[in-house]
Amino acid sequence: MSLIVKLDPDKPDDNTLDKVISAITAGGTIAFPTETFYALGVSAYSEEAIKKVYAIKGREQGKPLPLIIEGTSMLKEVASEIPEIAHSLIQEFWPGGLTLIFKASPKVPSILTADTSTIAVRNSSHALARLLVASAHVPLTSTSANLSGNESCSSAAEVEKQLGGLIDIIIDGGTTEGLMPSTMVDLTKTPPQMVREGIIPSERLQQFIG
Repeated sequence: MSLIVKLDPDKPDDNTLDKVISAITAGGTIAFPTETFYALGVSAYSEEAIKKVYAIKGREQGKPLPLIIEGTSMLKEVASEIPEIAHSLIQEFWPGGLTLIFKASPKVPSILTADTSTIAVRNSSHALARLLVASAHVPLTSTSANLSGNESCSSAAEVEKQLGGLIDIIIDGGTTEGLMPSTMVDLTKTPPQMVREGIIPSERLQQFIG
C-alpha cells in the first residue's frame, strides 16, 4: 500500500517532510499536488527512479518527462541555454502554469528527455510543490499521477484509486483546480512555438511569442 500523508506548506510537520524527502533521495516515488493536477514525482537525476515512473504509468519511454524546479539557479542546472525571451516569460508567468522547453544540460539524464536533448520545465505556483522541490534540492518529475491513457487526478483519493500500491507516498494536499494541464511553449524553436494550450490561454502569450 502507498503511504498517504498530509503536509501543510505553511507549517509542515518536520517528521513527515523528512520522510518524503528521504524517499525522494532514496529513489522513491511520490504523488503531490500542483496548480493543475497531481503529479508523479521522482528526482530528475535518478535514472532508476525515472524508469519507475515509466513503468508505473505504463508510459512509452520514447515520451519525455517534464520537470518542476524552484528558482533560476535550478533552471541553470537543467537548461544548457536560456534564450532572452525566456526571461520575459519567466517574469510574467512563473511561478505558474507555463511549461517552457529548453535545450537540456548534460546533467539531465537522456532517459528523461527521451533522447530529444530538450527538457520541459516549469516553476509551480502550488505552495506544496514548491516546498518539496526546495526541500529536496533537486528538480522533480511532474508528469500527471495517473495510468497512461486515464484521466488526470485532482485529489489524493483519485491518485490512490489509480496508483495505490504502485508508488511509495501520496501527499494529500487537497483538491487541485484540475481544469487543464499547463500551457507549453517550445523555446528551442525560432520563433517559439506553442506546443499545448492549457491553463494559461494563448491570448496572454501573444505579446511575448506572437
